[in-house]
Amino acid sequence: MSGVHKINIKHLLVSLAISLGTGALSGLLTMGGMKKFEIVAKPPLTPPDVLFPIVWTILFALMGISAYLVYEENPRILSSALVVYAVQLAVNFVWPLVFFNGQQFLPAFFIIIALWLLIIVMIVQFYKVNKTAALLQIPYLIWVTFAAYLNFGVYLLN
Repeated sequence: MSGVHKINIKHLLVSLAISLGTGALSGLLTMGGMKKFEIVAKPPLTPPDVLFPIVWTILFALMGISAYLVYEENPRILSSALVVYAVQLAVNFVWPLVFFNGQQFLPAFFIIIALWLLIIVMIVQFYKVNKTAALLQIPYLIWVTFAAYLNFGVYLLN
């Protein structure tokens, strides 16, 4: 967005509700699986469990803000950038179900690699529309890279 633009609070709140709601629903659906996950062997550098919901909440908020910025560039057109955003959000939703609930660590690893690739495509697409929106996705890419390491480590150790 160039120059100063008025924030459309309704659009921003809807965008945040979509991203945070997706994360919250996924979290609720995986609560039982996380209890089973406590006993599996984990790789070095695994952070404390309390860190995960904090980081994911921040990342889902950044996703929502980022999608809002892209949408506001041209709300009349559903851009390919927002389609990629929706697809990666769906894949993000599925990953913890497979990883925590299903404890299918190798299939989950392939899903998170697909997510990682989708995030890169999303960043590139967002960059073409709004540079700030793209940059807001960098922490997400970094965290998913780390999560892929953890996922693969859990697979190898179990």
